[in-house]
Amino acid sequence: MTTTAPARRPRRDAAANREGILSAAATTLAHDPHASIDTIARAAGLSRRALYGHFDDRDALLREMLLAGARRFNALAEQIETDDDPPLALARLTHRLWSEAAHVQVAAAIALDDGHLDDTATALAPLRRCVAAIVRRGQETDTLRTDVPAPTLSRLIEETARTMVTRVDAASPQARPLAVRAVLSIAGLSWRDGDALVTRLEEESPC
Repeated sequence: MTTTAPARRPRRDAAANREGILSAAATTLAHDPHASIDTIARAAGLSRRALYGHFDDRDALLREMLLAGARRFNALAEQIETDDDPPLALARLTHRLWSEAAHVQVAAAIALDDGHLDDTATALAPLRRCVAAIVRRGQETDTLRTDVPAPTLSRLIEETARTMVTRVDAASPQARPLAVRAVLSIAGLSWRDGDALVTRLEEESPC
């Protein structure tokens, strides 16, 4: 009597291969941002042809990394209470996002480079709405700077965060507090007030 493999096993194998490719791509691109599709396939233990069974080309693979990183960032934004004290809400959002950026910095850097900004704007829409809500409330309560319109301030905060993600080593122990201070500074807080919030957040979540 012959037996056959469960019908769903190929799907599980395909899903595992896909996740393996994404993981290999993140590791490979962290060492060489210009790594070829062949290099990524070898790192995943697959042939180039097998990789193309999951992604049409290198850009498709990068877009999937972008979307995966965006989903993680958006999920964190959804946990932020935008009705909280605005400086604290902004500090907490940056603090949590930076912790996540340490794990997905390659995807974040890809998402935030000039060539992918249009895709990123759509993928990160929930995160951007969260920042905009914090800024509006901060200006209404006069706890964030009011010398620039809310949409402009939101954009300045985004650009500051973008610079930090793409230019600072997320693995550095000083990176997260530096990122929070930079965002709070552009939002209008003094360095002393920024330091106080950084200290509070580091005590709440030291890791």
